[in-house]
Amino acid sequence: MRSPRVFTGILLTCDSAVKQILLTMNDKEHFIIEDLDDFHVVIKAEAEWKVRRDLEVELEKNTYSLE
Repeated sequence: MRSPRVFTGILLTCDSAVKQILLTMNDKEHFIIEDLDDFHVVIKAEAEWKVRRDLEVELEKNTYSLE
């Protein structure tokens, strides 16, 4: 019998658009521990910095600029 894996998690609160980006990112990197509802996910604590950085990059791609 395998013992369950234990992770330290971070609760992220976000809007539904950002959550969809997180779910897409998770397909490649598998950092989401639990998808709670439309506005909350729990991610692995050790992945928090990278997830925030990668999310910022994705959001920048979707930001309109007048320049």
